[in-house]
Amino acid sequence: MSGMDEQYSLQRRVALVTGGASGIGLGIATALLNRGATVVIADIRADHIDRASAALSVHGERIWLQRLDVTNPRDWLRVRQEVTGRFGGLNALCLNAGIGILGSPLAARPHDWQWVIGVNLRGVTLGLETFLPELCTSAPGAHILATSSMGGLVVADNDGLYACAKFGVTALMECLRLELAGAGIGVTTLFPAAVNTNIHDHARMRPRELSDTGLAADPEKVRAETEMARSILRNGADPLLVGARAVDAMLTGRPYVFTDQFVAPIVQARRDALLAAAGSAAIS
Repeated sequence: MSGMDEQYSLQRRVALVTGGASGIGLGIATALLNRGATVVIADIRADHIDRASAALSVHGERIWLQRLDVTNPRDWLRVRQEVTGRFGGLNALCLNAGIGILGSPLAARPHDWQWVIGVNLRGVTLGLETFLPELCTSAPGAHILATSSMGGLVVADNDGLYACAKFGVTALMECLRLELAGAGIGVTTLFPAAVNTNIHDHARMRPRELSDTGLAADPEKVRAETEMARSILRNGADPLLVGARAVDAMLTGRPYVFTDQFVAPIVQARRDALLAAAGSAAIS
């Protein structure tokens, strides 16, 4: 997609968006559809799929909705087979699915790690393992977008597990951008800050087999922290505008997308702290 004329880039192009039936994923899918692409919207929540289907019905056969658990390799294989059979291949892979589970690594139990890392990081690597060969056959002009987070650059007080996964997404995309440049495949990382989504409403969808958690030792504290996060997001950016910005970045080949200019001082403070530490690291 990168560097091409917008209409040429997206007409007759096929994109897949995970977590695509709500929030930022729906914003990305909507922007792709508005620019002429055919979009496979993959999501685990049947209720969100139904609402997205109704909201986007105007696009007719250019929209195709699939249920996908991004942690399940068999689901990925099924979707790949169906996408290949229906469309012949894929041109853009938007790996957006994520869960905003708050908590400290000190309190986490194995099931906490398995769930948060499984969705937020392994869901990205499984998507790449599944569809990268398809993208290579459609290069040049293919593109990968992954949704990291400001939590993938800077750690907040209560998002240790989430940040571990999102830092991993950031590192993975940095590697891919270098390694795939010669193949003509663009790579873009999205770093949302406060966006008006439901990312902190996923606790009730936790798989039963991963129910052993250390993150709810103080339920009242968890409730207060989650409600605070929700209140911040309710005043955040419109996910439709974020999706449009992300697609613009894909079309122009930009490596990074941010959703809020006010995060610049936070990024700068981290950069300055790293530079200061590096500058004082002389070896005698």
